[in-house]
Amino acid sequence: MHQGQILQIGTSTELCASLDAKRIELRTPDLRKTERLLSAQSGPGKEILDVQRFGDRLDLLVHDPEKEQKRVAEELSRAGLTIDEMHVDQPTLENTFVARLRALGQSADTAEFPARHDHSDLRGQIAIGATNLIKEFGEFTAVKNVSLQIRNGEVYGLLGANGAGKTTIIRMLCGLLDPTSGVVQLAGAQQDLRSEAVRKRIGYMSQKFSLYDDLTIRQNLDFFAGVYGVPDAEREEKIRWVLSFSGLDGKQDQVTGSLPGGWKQRVAFGAAIMHEPEILFLDEPTSGVDPLARRAFWTMINRLADGGAAILVTTHYLEEAEQCNRLGMMVAGELVAEGTPSGIKARQPGHLIQFIVDQPQRAVDLLKRNGESWRVSLFGKRLHLITEDAPEIAVRETTKRLEENGLHVLSAREDRFSLEDVFISIVEKARLEGKVAIEK
Repeated sequence: MHQGQILQIGTSTELCASLDAKRIELRTPDLRKTERLLSAQSGPGKEILDVQRFGDRLDLLVHDPEKEQKRVAEELSRAGLTIDEMHVDQPTLENTFVARLRALGQSADTAEFPARHDHSDLRGQIAIGATNLIKEFGEFTAVKNVSLQIRNGEVYGLLGANGAGKTTIIRMLCGLLDPTSGVVQLAGAQQDLRSEAVRKRIGYMSQKFSLYDDLTIRQNLDFFAGVYGVPDAEREEKIRWVLSFSGLDGKQDQVTGSLPGGWKQRVAFGAAIMHEPEILFLDEPTSGVDPLARRAFWTMINRLADGGAAILVTTHYLEEAEQCNRLGMMVAGELVAEGTPSGIKARQPGHLIQFIVDQPQRAVDLLKRNGESWRVSLFGKRLHLITEDAPEIAVRETTKRLEENGLHVLSAREDRFSLEDVFISIVEKARLEGKVAIEK
């Protein structure tokens, strides 16, 4: 849907297939330069329909993947840029939705942020650190012995379900909540994290809107500009940028409480970065935000990181987690996996087999019977099976079992692990180990 009209109806497979396009995953050491080069050549009617940046790769949406792989390789070679890997896959639903909106003239482009302060000299330094962090609320332990380090120039994501402890960690790391035990390092300080000197170096966007509903948008922005010490000479320019980024030009006198949730998120994000912090905490920043606006958020997040800021993002959206340079997966207060998105997926043991069957729910119920339930997941018509057997053996034996029970296998092949496959596997294993309560 867009602007009150249904644009297209179909299954997820049909919608993605209607693009008549493929997705190229491109891994390169310099994402920033590669993105800029290829984005200038993308758009409706061009060889590259869309370019999207993730934490350790770019996704290119193209009609002719074989031709475009060769052309992109030549283009990057001329620019002195190298390629680690190119892999062709199916487009996602987000690819489909964004491509449709771009064809209608919609855009995720954002005006250049009026940056006046450079943090590039800080790149590589430890900006946020935690050592053996524990937080107890009475008899309940919300965070269990978490240690992590986040450097300037890096986007680090904490991924976990609601209640996993993400918000508690972010509040301890930015000095809003004292840990029960453990050490926090923030902007080089280990004590007095609430000092004015430290506060002016960080930005914070809370999970619940960090705006005052009874003030106008302009009053909110004036207030936060004052709190964060935005110089008077920069204030008006920064406020105009926030209004433009939020799509609220000319509406600065509107009461903030009357805004829909997605618009509030945009204003809150803008308010948190007006002073150009060297450390930025974003607690589920794109909750309730549409795909195009989410693209705009991540364009800005990447620009800030490219400029040397250290950024910690919490999320329970798996595709959003792919946008981060490094991830920490949380389950029941514990940090259970950490690394780049590709690295976490590569460490997943076993093989992933994708089946398409005529009765997917019955197939899932059958395969979960007398087996470990975490090994089987359903994605629309696609069924994912994680197995320790050789792929050809798993395909043959699983197909035989399904066919013997009246189910018809339309296709079966080995596929790459998605972040969702890995996360489901980790959470389900935690349930079996008793770390997560099983709902009844």
